[in-house]
Amino acid sequence: MRKLFFISLFLLAISDVEARTIVVGPGGQEKTLREAVRKASPGDTILVRKAVYKEGNIIVSKPLTLLGIDGPVLDGDHKHEILTISARGVVVRGFQFANAGYSSMNDYAAVKIIDASKVLVDSNVFTNTFFAIHIANTTHSTVRRNKIRGTKKSEHLSGNGIHLWKCDQMLIENNFISGHRDGIYFEFVTASTIKGNVSEQNVRYGLHFMFSHSDTYLGNTFRNNGAGVAVMYSRDVRMERNHFDKNWGASAYGILLKDISDSHIQQNKFVGNTVGIHMEGSSRIIINKNEFRSNGWAIKVQASCDDNQFNHNNFFANSFDVATNGTMTLNKFSGNYWDKYEGYDLNRDGRGDVPYHPVSMYAMIVEQNPTTLILMRSFMVSLLDRAEKAIPSLTPESLADASPMIKPNKL
Repeated sequence: MRKLFFISLFLLAISDVEARTIVVGPGGQEKTLREAVRKASPGDTILVRKAVYKEGNIIVSKPLTLLGIDGPVLDGDHKHEILTISARGVVVRGFQFANAGYSSMNDYAAVKIIDASKVLVDSNVFTNTFFAIHIANTTHSTVRRNKIRGTKKSEHLSGNGIHLWKCDQMLIENNFISGHRDGIYFEFVTASTIKGNVSEQNVRYGLHFMFSHSDTYLGNTFRNNGAGVAVMYSRDVRMERNHFDKNWGASAYGILLKDISDSHIQQNKFVGNTVGIHMEGSSRIIINKNEFRSNGWAIKVQASCDDNQFNHNNFFANSFDVATNGTMTLNKFSGNYWDKYEGYDLNRDGRGDVPYHPVSMYAMIVEQNPTTLILMRSFMVSLLDRAEKAIPSLTPESLADASPMIKPNKL
């Protein structure tokens, strides 16, 4: 056993000696990155000095570390993908990727990662790319601290900033993404984390998420995107401590939840969105300790939703707190703070003695006839809402918070 241990140490020492560093660019051993990649052995490090490299699509099919010194530019010349990775243990750090090609048929990307594992794409800058980072059939990889700026064209002329398909155990962390079709796109991605990213001013969604299970979104900011964030056809999703800000427009929302189940939405802030949360066909979601402030609608819960729990959230200065398109509700509201609540607390336990009905008569009318929004804040609307509170007829009677908080919850 001891002999095997010393043999292992000897083999490791030999591998460390054999690993080389190849310098590319002015004064280096190689003039082109392509040639350095071709000559490198598995485990080698390639240092790329500052210059502009127009070399078409460079394919990395062995474990290498590519390090940019002072931000060398890999330029696709508006024709090519720039870097394709199909290997285990590749590191790409410190490059500027610019002018990747565009195709209406193919998903051209500045960096394409396919059939790979344990890849790290870290601290790079992407400008004027169709897809910035496109990842498929990859596991245990990280995309971290990259700055991605697209050209904010139409949906058809823009790709996604960070695009993942059929991946597992991925980490997307501390990236800045702007000006793409979708900032971050997940499809068939499991057991992965999106953490600390800023995704803003994208043509469609800050985050677009489909058919992906057991994923976590933590501490991200989704700001001023065309339609906000969409999470669809998924289960066991955790969204915590994110900011959904100023996603405003005729069909915009902080987050759209469509056909998702068994998930948690906790300690997020929804500020200045057309709709904070729009829910369709969603079940068994716990929406807890979130802040809804200055939205058009804080929450829209369609009649197709059931067994969802809204607990200990705070609602401030929203035009409508809750809206629904049905007269029956199968969801539970409890312990929320509503700034429009006019009840009392005689026993001083911090909870209102009178239930709060967050759906107003005007909200029901607008849901059926959107053009009636023109009457917003009119005397007639105020009169109708007061009458409805006195003699309920149109609003769903069972949609109520039985124990509303007198003071805002501590989130």
